[in-house]
Order: sequence, then structure tokens, then C-alpha cells
Amino acid sequence: MASTGNWLRHPQGVWLRKALFQIHLWTGLGVGLYVVVISLTGSVLVYRSELRQRFDPQPRPVHIAGPRLSAEELIAVAQQEFPNDAIEIWTDPEDPALAVTMGVRPVGHPLQQQFFDPYTGEYLGNALPVGWRLTTWALDLHDNLLTGDTGRRVNGVGALLLVLLSLTGLVVWWPGILSWKKSLLVDWRANWRRVNWSVHSAFGFWTVFFIFIWGFTGVYLTFPEPFAAAVDYLDPLEEDNFDPRTGDRVLYWFAYLHFGRFGGWSTKLIWAVVGLVPPAMFVTGVVMWWNRVIRRQRS
Repeated sequence: MASTGNWLRHPQGVWLRKALFQIHLWTGLGVGLYVVVISLTGSVLVYRSELRQRFDPQPRPVHIAGPRLSAEELIAVAQQEFPNDAIEIWTDPEDPALAVTMGVRPVGHPLQQQFFDPYTGEYLGNALPVGWRLTTWALDLHDNLLTGDTGRRVNGVGALLLVLLSLTGLVVWWPGILSWKKSLLVDWRANWRRVNWSVHSAFGFWTVFFIFIWGFTGVYLTFPEPFAAAVDYLDPLEEDNFDPRTGDRVLYWFAYLHFGRFGGWSTKLIWAVVGLVPPAMFVTGVVMWWNRVIRRQRS
């Protein structure tokens, strides 16, 4: 009872809170830059469908001049342009006034699509607009950290740590029953150190649900097998029942929750804006750590 009373009134003196604070501090410093990258790319990728539609690849018109080059000749001129890469014809449109798309596969890299004039063999540039390529790059960074399956597994561990940050942050946020209301808002009239702490505290409280959801669903998107196994254990499949199970519906919604794919533009806007908060949390957290640890050591 005494420990509960201390937690409610003076949590700063409770040893468990002190331990969770250290976990929160060092976890945040350790994965902070990772969280910044994942959060910023996530805010952009909320609008992935819109970006893909905006930068949808379009055919490239060419001037019809003389006979068309054969497939072998097109591959030969493309090989001259990209001497170290494997070449193939990606698309050869029936419309004679459109460029041919050649597939160029650099060693160790994904296939690229490049335009070539089917009459002159002139290289006309990348077939995918810059916006499309940047969106694809951001998606690969967000999903796989640009390193394939290894990066995806690392991403899953990062998502687990994000869950840990949100839970420990919620415990550390609790200031006591006498002053909890003050911690819901930013005190802009205080000195800059207090404002920095207040921003970290208030922003963290109001966004902890989102951060937890993003981390938890991120774990599922990386490691779906344990979740599927849990659903099978709790609600085994029945051969004569083809209706989706409740657990299947929940897992289906995890992807929608992660990227805000429900509720229309308002949900996407909320997801995109709140996605900017974790980078602010990292910056304010580093400032607090600097003031508490580094400056004290130097003084």
C-alpha cells in the first residue's frame, strides 16, 4: 500500500520508476535516429497511393524516322550505354510513336527501366519519374532499411523497441496525482529547459497511443508468423467453416492501422502529422540528456 501511495503522489522516488526511466532514456538514445527515419518516411508513405498516381509512369513519344531497330540491335545499343549490366527488352509497345523500355539489371541491384528510341537507339533516360523512384526508395527504406530481408528483421526489432519506448514513456510521464494535469500541456512561459521538457512530456502523452500502435503493428508486419499461430491456437480453423475468424479480421486491420488506410483524408492527415512527433521527441530527449548528463559531467 505504501509503495502504491508513493507511486500516486511522488513517483520520482519509486525505484521501479527510476529503473524504467533508465530503460526509456538509453533505448531512446540508442534507436533515436532509426525512429526519426522510420517516422519521417512513414509520414510520407501515408500518401503512397496518391504519390504513385501523381507520378504514374507515362509512355515516351518518339519521332518516327526510318526502319525500327531489331531486338538484337536495341539490346546492343543498350549494352553500350550500360556495359556492365544485364539487358533485356522490358516493353515494346505496338504504337510505333512510343519509346521502347529496356530492362537494365545492375549487379546486386534491382532491375531498372530505361527508355530508348527504337529508331535511332538513343538513350532517353529513366522510364520511371523521379517522384515514383523516390516513393519506391522511401518504401524500401521504411520496410527493409534498404538491405532486404536482413533490414526487415532489424526493422522488426526496432518496432519492438518502439513499443518498449511507448510503454516506459507512459510510466515515466506520470508526475503524481497533484500535478498530472500540468503535464498535459506545454508551459511556453517557462525557461527553455522547462519548455523542452514540457514539449517532450506533453507531446509524448498525447501521441503514445499512435506510437504504440505503429510499433506493435510494425512487429506484426515484420514477424507475422507468431501472430498467425496465436490466432490458430485461440480459434482453430474448421474445414466446413469458410467465414473469416475474428483473429484474422484483427490481423487484416493491422496494416490499415499502421498506415492509416481508413477514414479517408482526415485519418491520413492525422497519421502524417503525428508521424512528425517522434523526431521531435528524439531531439527534445537528446537535449534533456545533454543537460542532465553531459553538462553536469563537464561542470
